Amino acid sequence: MVRLEQTLASWKTIREDTAQAVEDFSAQDLDFKPADGMMSFGELARHILEAGHLMTGMLLDEVKSMAGPDFREMVKKYVSQVPPTEGTGALARELRSSVEKRSAELSEKNADFFEAELTRPDGQRVTRLEMLQMVKEHELTHRAQLFVYLRLKGMVPPTTRRRLAKAKA
Repeated sequence: MVRLEQTLASWKTIREDTAQAVEDFSAQDLDFKPADGMMSFGELARHILEAGHLMTGMLLDEVKSMAGPDFREMVKKYVSQVPPTEGTGALARELRSSVEKRSAELSEKNADFFEAELTRPDGQRVTRLEMLQMVKEHELTHRAQLFVYLRLKGMVPPTTRRRLAKAKA
């Protein structure tokens, strides 16, 4: 059984590694992308920030359906709430701040809140807790992309550094 506390703790860990990857990356290279048509490192990091904010915002506002033609308009409301982030330091700070704020807000909700269902953008019916799990999985996917970009620049991702340090200890 998935529990809220575990989901939020795991999301915070994923987000911390995302923020650390952003701090590790050169501010001058935020436009780096391995190939045309891909998001740059900075765009990916910003997407993680905005997507996490807007999806959890919709959960907190008890949006019943994220499917349909009005989804893009709803997205604008939440994305406009995310402050600008110039450079890696500001982006990393906002990534950390956002997950802390949203986790605190979500922690205040009761079990009935998380058992209620909504419709995801793809039309699938899920509980709010399942949707929160999807938010976390979405971020994990894009964090992996950031880690590939780090590797392409000759850098070791934070999770690997942690594992190597633990092995040496």
